[in-house]
Amino acid sequence: MKKLFSLFLLLFSFYTLQAQQKSWMLGPFLRPEAAKPIIAPQASTSFVDPMSGKTVFWESMATFNPAAIAKDGKVFVLYRAEEKLGEKEIGGHTSRIGMAISADGYSFDREPEPFFYPKDDNQKEFEWTGGTEDPRIVETKEGLFVLTYTQWNRDVPRLAVATSKDLRHWEKHGPIFKDWKDGKYHTTESKSGAIVTELKDGKLTAAKIDGKYWMYYGVPHIWLATSEDLIHWQPVENHEGNRVPVLSPRPGYFDSWLVEAGPPPVLTKDGIVVLYNAGNSQQVGVKNLGNRVYTGGQALFSATEPWKLLDRVEAPFIQPMLSFEKSGQYPEGTTFLEGLVYFQGKWLLYYGTADSMVGVVSWDPEK
Repeated sequence: MKKLFSLFLLLFSFYTLQAQQKSWMLGPFLRPEAAKPIIAPQASTSFVDPMSGKTVFWESMATFNPAAIAKDGKVFVLYRAEEKLGEKEIGGHTSRIGMAISADGYSFDREPEPFFYPKDDNQKEFEWTGGTEDPRIVETKEGLFVLTYTQWNRDVPRLAVATSKDLRHWEKHGPIFKDWKDGKYHTTESKSGAIVTELKDGKLTAAKIDGKYWMYYGVPHIWLATSEDLIHWQPVENHEGNRVPVLSPRPGYFDSWLVEAGPPPVLTKDGIVVLYNAGNSQQVGVKNLGNRVYTGGQALFSATEPWKLLDRVEAPFIQPMLSFEKSGQYPEGTTFLEGLVYFQGKWLLYYGTADSMVGVVSWDPEK
């Protein structure tokens, strides 16, 4: 048994080295020793749901797909949560966003109630009754927190924006494309908004390129949008007035089924590094990876022309391997990337596992 375990570690180390094949990549990201979920469902927390007026156990079934931000010497993880309803149908629950806080990035104290959820406000028509899903978060140089998330009204999933100065009080600004060209894309599915950041003086903040903010978003392709204020966004279109995918699925690879924007990308000396979620189609993708398995990829875009793809990995740098990454309401397995922070000299990457829990991997650039 010990020999088999040693062989596994050797193969895993080899795989990591193989996956870290590009000099521009972030990483290698490694799992903690004796890795386990850092956030898992719990049945003891409840709150009064504004939609029904009833007490609900809001995180009793699943806690997954986390955003993350570093603030005041702590890591704040904002995670999607669903209550147990007696079945496990994906998409049949209400999603709310909870908050967990950590002094080391690994051990978290959780808030007893969600902080962001559908309520009787001006976004009711877009958030009832499916909820608020899959957040990403960035901070501006001025200290404004910008949250992108999916509004789900069980009709059309829409990418939306909210802002806060303290992570506690939030202003919802609604669907990002509602007013663009008289709502041209308002009824088109949109989600997964990842705003480009840069690391300066040890802190990740939203970056401007050519005087604008940039956001990679969408699934099954990744598109691009720009903004001057992080609230009002314009899709990047070609001369015919159509959106242009900047990253698409590839037959024969781990990302053969779909690609989806991950955590906020990072502007580096090599260009914009985009970490993305990749779905595999066993029929036209990687046979031994499994069907509909979600892994993580990385792509490099030009720092001056953010739509220009410069390079892309040929193998995932992270994939479901541990039991909690392959069990839950999505048994095919996911390492679904949404939260990235630079904290105490390390990069911490937070991800959802099997649509059920939250995991973390880390990279120490000094090692």
